[in-house]
Amino acid sequence: MDVRQRFYNFISYLALTPDQRLDGNTKQSGVRRCLNSHYYSVSDATSNSILVGSWGKATEVRPPRDIDVLFALPKSVYDRYQTRPGNKQSQLLQEVKEVLTRTYPNTNMRGDGQVVMIPFTSYAVELVPAFLLTTGGYWICDTNGGGRYKAFDPGAEIALVDQSDRNAVGNTRHLIKMMKRWQGYCSVPLKSFAIELLAVHFVDNWHNRGKDYYWYDFMVRDFLAFLVACAGKWIAVPGTGEQLLLGDAWKSRAETAYDRAVKACGYETTNALLAGLEWQKIFGPDIPIS
Repeated sequence: MDVRQRFYNFISYLALTPDQRLDGNTKQSGVRRCLNSHYYSVSDATSNSILVGSWGKATEVRPPRDIDVLFALPKSVYDRYQTRPGNKQSQLLQEVKEVLTRTYPNTNMRGDGQVVMIPFTSYAVELVPAFLLTTGGYWICDTNGGGRYKAFDPGAEIALVDQSDRNAVGNTRHLIKMMKRWQGYCSVPLKSFAIELLAVHFVDNWHNRGKDYYWYDFMVRDFLAFLVACAGKWIAVPGTGEQLLLGDAWKSRAETAYDRAVKACGYETTNALLAGLEWQKIFGPDIPIS
């Protein structure tokens, strides 16, 4: 099989089906409409909220994962909670959860950390309550350690992926999607957000970033080598500068995947079937053998 055709088929298979996208949009728009109705007295599915995470960055893959939604609450809500004792952020998440429960009484929600989780059968929506700042970023809740607000700049995160993807003729998002499939198939304990940031850093400096699917075998191989070298390092979060520790619990899986990618790249010119078998050890049956 031609490398170009193999990876073209793989990328095509990773895309959500029209039914999956429609279902996801129905779920997330319903949540946004519910909160707009309660906090702003408007029946609107887009105002005061944005898609963040993979749906906001257009890096979503199938099978469907969570949909992340940020909802900007009125400043009056912030002022109201500032007068309360205790963990204000935890209390705020519980209020938002109770508002949603009135619309979705049969859905077992929970609010902790930074989100309210709404686990619908087909999709889970992760709702991030937030307060818009004059800088254009947001404060979001963090219930850990007694509670606090932390800075979040989804616009900067989206812009980072957009810019890299434009400079690399779409290769950045394709790499992110492929590595999310590896993450899921091989149970890699590395967060999707870290994969996105590392993919951007890699592609921006990869000498073949402007080439097409024919180079995707090398792109996967070279990214995995880059990833192994990043174990234990820190990476900056766009917009806020927060430092994210990558850890190394995933390193052995990345090393194994790299070794298999090296074999697969070698087989591509001599035995396409063996190449496909090696790729499937990394990505599973989503990537065709032949």
